[in-house]
Amino acid sequence: MTTFPKLLQEKLLAAFIKAGHSLPAGFQPQISQATDSRFGHYQCNAAMVLAKELRSNPRALAESVIAIFDGAGLCETPTVAGPGFINFTLTTEAITARITPMLADARCGVAKVKAPLRIVIDFSAPNIAKPMHVGHIRSTIIGDSLARVSRFLGHEVTTDNHIGDWGTQFGIIIHGWKTILSQEALDANPSAELLRVYKVLNDQIKAEDGTETITVCRQELVKLQQGDEENLTIWRRCVDLSLNSLANVYRLLDVSFDHFLGESFYNDALAPLVEKLKAYGIARESDGAICIFSDGQKSPADDPFKIQKDGEWLDVPAMIQKSDGGFLYATTDLATIDHRAREFKADAIWYVVGVPQQLHFRQIFDAAIRCGHTDIEFKHVAFGSILGQDRKPFKTRSGESVELLDVIEESIDRARKVVEEKNPELTTGEKADIAEIIGIGAVKYSELSQNRLTDYVFDWEEMLSLRGNTAPYLLNAYVRTRAIFRKLGEDVTDFGTEFELTEENEVALLVKLYQFAETVPEVLTDHRPNMLATYLFETAKSFHSFFEACPVLRSEGVTRATRLALCELSSRVLRQGLELLGLRVTERM
Repeated sequence: MTTFPKLLQEKLLAAFIKAGHSLPAGFQPQISQATDSRFGHYQCNAAMVLAKELRSNPRALAESVIAIFDGAGLCETPTVAGPGFINFTLTTEAITARITPMLADARCGVAKVKAPLRIVIDFSAPNIAKPMHVGHIRSTIIGDSLARVSRFLGHEVTTDNHIGDWGTQFGIIIHGWKTILSQEALDANPSAELLRVYKVLNDQIKAEDGTETITVCRQELVKLQQGDEENLTIWRRCVDLSLNSLANVYRLLDVSFDHFLGESFYNDALAPLVEKLKAYGIARESDGAICIFSDGQKSPADDPFKIQKDGEWLDVPAMIQKSDGGFLYATTDLATIDHRAREFKADAIWYVVGVPQQLHFRQIFDAAIRCGHTDIEFKHVAFGSILGQDRKPFKTRSGESVELLDVIEESIDRARKVVEEKNPELTTGEKADIAEIIGIGAVKYSELSQNRLTDYVFDWEEMLSLRGNTAPYLLNAYVRTRAIFRKLGEDVTDFGTEFELTEENEVALLVKLYQFAETVPEVLTDHRPNMLATYLFETAKSFHSFFEACPVLRSEGVTRATRLALCELSSRVLRQGLELLGLRVTERM
């Protein structure tokens, strides 16, 4: 189905042309959802955008256009508000006519893209031998949602978990494995024991006046890099144990990946890559190290290899090989891009990584383009931090990072108490299932409802509340849609073909449901899952208002059929929307 904004756009463009206005080449008036329902369903600021170029007063321009606007069968005569906003109110007939086609559409009106892309999404990226902590929430959950939405829209998506399974930390872990590891503790909780080993030795290194421990750790790392069989065996064991622990977290979160290509996968490609960059003149030697510098093709303000200090522009090179021959994250990331371009045929590569890595990715993308990857769209999907109640980075009382599994388990436990209180008659298994859906959903939705670039406070009470913009509130709306059909005692599949909207709450809900098709594609415009979260919250509010004001089972005839259809469509949209955010639904709470 063509969306209402698209239809209004076509009619408005025709009115501009018919009114004799000479429009800029390719101009398309942008129709947006009304911010205030008192003024209609949609609005457009095209008159204000064009007024200066057309040498016209914006309000007068808008009035000249709506005077000849033909909205027959679609909307009432548009109105002009303020300095020149054009407001549109759909006719009840146009709204009602779409009920039957939407009931027949398994995609809730969302069309697939006409030109699908091959998109690689890099997200989560935990380090081996360390448990996932609360800082991984944002990357993991945002990345998973973007993958779900992209696939739903028809793109070919490859998800790649670029795990940290190589590097200097393994010299410490291998030395610790040989000297202080407890096999019993490792068997009981591999992640916790490996982390303990790392912390003990790391603290020892920091406390030493000399360099004895760090020297031994470096020797173990060199042996690993040179292929020492004992060290490789320990490394492989660490990777396997860590991946098993990660699998449990990802299972709970219902997050999956097509690949787990960690840093080690690219190890053999690093030296040849450095030689290629030198041969291309992209990298050169500097104080014994190999670095990428600016190519001088951009203004200093736009150049990722320049920074201004005291009024002077200074070089900020990206090091790709240290003077001792070691490689860095930048080297691995460039090798990763080569692989994704060659093997995955990527049209776009998105990195869901925190804001602090902004300069790193600007430099990597610039270097990749200079290497010839000019046909790939690179995007750093940056995000802010999760804060505690003190508005500082969320930590345990001892100042350590909060483990992600602990967050998930506590959320499930808290949700279980709510379920026990609200529905004590449920079976133990039902309570456990519902608590897991609500608890994990609360953690996910608390993240996805935020603007990804802002910091937010982690608040248990708020995220598990049945009021406000929370997962429990949305899940409760879905449960209410299904409760209607449980009371009927049957699944209704035939709602008839005659519908009639008699109440404002019916109209408001139906228009909001149609806007699902407009909202989902917009999520990818700037990689903002919170747009979908906000839409679902507004839909849930509209449904609750409808549910309270418009009796369903007590109504009769066409009115009853219409309201049952609204309940069914609300159910489908809420379920599909929540699934795109990575949340499961429950029939009872």
